[in-house]
Amino acid sequence: MTGFQGAFNRGWEGAQTIYDKIAMKTVSSNAAEAYVWLRELPNIREWVAERYVHGLAKDGFILENRKFESTIRVKRTDIEDDNYGSYSPMLEELGRKGAEFPDELLAELMASGFDTNCYDGQFFFDTDHPVGDPNDPTSFSNVQAGAGPAWYLLDLSRNIRPFIFQQRIPFQLQRLDGENDENVFMKDNYLYGLRGRMNAGFGLWQLAFASKADLTVANYEAARAAMTSLRGENNRKLGIKPTHLVVPTELEGDGRRILKTQLITGGESNPWAESAELLVSQWL
Repeated sequence: MTGFQGAFNRGWEGAQTIYDKIAMKTVSSNAAEAYVWLRELPNIREWVAERYVHGLAKDGFILENRKFESTIRVKRTDIEDDNYGSYSPMLEELGRKGAEFPDELLAELMASGFDTNCYDGQFFFDTDHPVGDPNDPTSFSNVQAGAGPAWYLLDLSRNIRPFIFQQRIPFQLQRLDGENDENVFMKDNYLYGLRGRMNAGFGLWQLAFASKADLTVANYEAARAAMTSLRGENNRKLGIKPTHLVVPTELEGDGRRILKTQLITGGESNPWAESAELLVSQWL
């Protein structure tokens, strides 16, 4: 077990993840947690007469924890014959998969945002989010139509994030390799596996913009303009600052050309170079 735990730890520590950048991590202490958001990001206003109290959205949401596992069978005879080294890569891979699983969970959530409601009753990525006076709201869009793979522009400059990673029980390496364990006695196998409870959910739609249009300079510029133009009460801008561009692997080249190339066609300076940090998800 000491050797297997070491291999598992190497895999876990060597994993490269992005979920901790794009999601607000919350620690759950129940089967589910309730989230109630402000309907919009409030601005600072001059205090005239009484305070203006911003109400929480009456329709929040409940995020239930889900349970996940992954299990490996090891022949008892291999351990008896000192062949445990052949299983070390499997345990190392199990550690890596466990560490990276939140990325996979967040990618699943992001992809569902085109047809899943968020706290305001609209799809998380939608064309008509209501903002401002509830009796006379203004509609804002955080989505760009298209038929290609989706890419995402995010404002990750705040403590609150567009997505939530809720953790109830973190993954741990568990084992059934005792002499009196049923699987050992009956089948002569040892079992090693992961178990964890967690889930991912939507935060504030104002901090995320999604597009299925081609990832071009023009579309990237339009996405930034849509985010930075968002307004709240009294038609004041919300101060959204796009900081990260999240792309699937097939759009990594396009993302790099927009954000990493200093010169464009004709030798002109690229005005969008380093305007956001590029994050590539292999799960999108």
